[in-house]
Amino acid sequence: MSKVILISGASSGIGEATARILAKAGHKVFLGARREDRLKALSSEIGAGYAVLDVTSRESFQSFVDAAVAEHGHVDVLVNNAGVMPLSLMDSLKVDEWDRMVDVNIKGVLNGIAAVLPLFTGGGHVVNVASIGAHLVTPTAAVYCATKYAVWALSEGLRQERDDLRVTVISPGVTESELADTITEDHAASFMAEYRKNALPASAIGDAIAYAISQPETVDVNEIVVRPVADR
Repeated sequence: MSKVILISGASSGIGEATARILAKAGHKVFLGARREDRLKALSSEIGAGYAVLDVTSRESFQSFVDAAVAEHGHVDVLVNNAGVMPLSLMDSLKVDEWDRMVDVNIKGVLNGIAAVLPLFTGGGHVVNVASIGAHLVTPTAAVYCATKYAVWALSEGLRQERDDLRVTVISPGVTESELADTITEDHAASFMAEYRKNALPASAIGDAIAYAISQPETVDVNEIVVRPVADR
């Protein structure tokens, strides 16, 4: 059955791959991200709607959801995918980058949930993209992992509060994306360059998201962890 699916962070990486997979499956996809040029190009290519979205702004997320409702009449699924990952050692005190991760990775997810919950009466599906970092902490990733654990915790709490709502956490391992481009610390960048040699294609995560969405309405896939076979 075709669904109306909203995707944040849809201009590249996991968001773009997911949009392509879901559109090909016949769903009505509505794209959100900051880079309008990329959104416009992808929207034209796959036949999707779009609106410029800053997930850190509650008003922007509400406008994004309102635009989707205006186009399709309702929303079935929200994929909270937008995220940033400027890794650094805690001693480096890159507090502005800490703030950015909290604003995008945590508040962005909350803003999305707040915008769609009033629409999800008697149903609906929230898919939150977390990370393997929600389960495993490594040096340089403490703050990032904390934000992704928060995504996991928020998802689990929402799932328990609503027995009519499906909530899924997708926790990718290392995946091809632009996330590493935000790293400004040389030590962390060198570590990530080595770590990413076994990266999954973004489509692997898009397939996992599509799987969770495709299940019967009585089935809630709580979490999917996806990582490369070589990642031990």
